Amino acid sequence: MSPRGVAIPDLRERLFAAAERVVARDGAAALTSRAVTTEADCGKGVLHAHFTGLDEFIAELVLDRFARSAHHAEGLVARVGQGSVEGNLQEIALALLESLHPAVVGLAMTRPAAAQHTREGFRSGAPAFDAIQHSLTAYLRAEQDCGRVDPGADVATIALALVGTVHHLLMTRAPGESADARDTTARLLAVLLGPDPQGRP
Repeated sequence: MSPRGVAIPDLRERLFAAAERVVARDGAAALTSRAVTTEADCGKGVLHAHFTGLDEFIAELVLDRFARSAHHAEGLVARVGQGSVEGNLQEIALALLESLHPAVVGLAMTRPAAAQHTREGFRSGAPAFDAIQHSLTAYLRAEQDCGRVDPGADVATIALALVGTVHHLLMTRAPGESADARDTTARLLAVLLGPDPQGRP
């Protein structure tokens, strides 16, 4: 990821949050450098002082939100034996879905320079779906050791299926479909995990 984008972390997040508000309120077509700096109440040249342009900015926003989601998923191991396995996994899935507005994802996919920068970030080691999948697998194995997941369950495949579904939803859902995503992930987890081996409802 570009070192220019991390020079002033507070400003970086301020700009990212402003961009998310612009897209949520006015749509993807309204996202311009000027719209972001106006929303963030910054000088007009601030964005270009820390990013090479709007494409790098969009890519860095996506990479940042994926990194946050990956960090969130890492925290699952601290919740082994607490709450329900389904609930813990669904929280991570929904947090990832809510971390990026569908229109921002669309911009990162359809603007060639933004897509290229995003791919380069992932190739350079920026956390993405694979890191989240690894955390989910580790969590499920730990729950297996506690007897809360069937000992014969293929936890790596369960993690892959959940991450794959979230990826699909992230790329295809429309704004305001959080309830549908919650229902979809709940039904998927019920199938993947099956009955609680300890007999809890």
